[in-house]
Amino acid sequence: MFITFEGCEGVGKSRQIKELENYLKTNGIPYYLTREPGGTPVSEQIRKVILDGKNTSMTDECEALLYASARVQLLKEVVKPKLDAGELVLCDRYIDSSLAYQGYARGLGVDFVEKINDYAIKNFMPDFTVFLDLPPELAFKRKGGVDKNDRLELSGMDFHQKVYQGYKDLAKKYSSRFIVIDASGTREQTHQKIIDALKEKGVI
Repeated sequence: MFITFEGCEGVGKSRQIKELENYLKTNGIPYYLTREPGGTPVSEQIRKVILDGKNTSMTDECEALLYASARVQLLKEVVKPKLDAGELVLCDRYIDSSLAYQGYARGLGVDFVEKINDYAIKNFMPDFTVFLDLPPELAFKRKGGVDKNDRLELSGMDFHQKVYQGYKDLAKKYSSRFIVIDASGTREQTHQKIIDALKEKGVI
């Protein structure tokens, strides 16, 4: 299975993935974890360009295309071989991030994002997407503020509100794929909700 994890900045997504990793290791469940953008040497270089706070002149279209490029590299080099080998693949962010961030928040539109991600959409849609649901103002408060070196985090609260609304719309549109997790509780509570949901879906 191919399972992806989504959420606004500061929601605790990476921490929850680490908690899930610990659970899988403890219970002897094999898996492979990767991230977007990144996961391969080429994709990690693209990640640095995308997130570099100095790249303020980057156009929205360039940003979206860079994400799509990093994604294709990851899929062909890592995800496809792992899935072909029958492994459980976990990915920290994926296509829904592009739809929410560039399609909705940047205003490029879902059609544009889907078109440049045609390879991913036609061949590698996730079996399930775990969405950690927490509004950005609460997420940033819990995180301790904005990372001054992260270009996306510096995009402003209005931008992040649009990202959040994009995710909410996607969760409704793809309700059979999205696993919506209320992330307003403690770390332990959120972790247990994720475990329970993945068990219910037959993932673990």
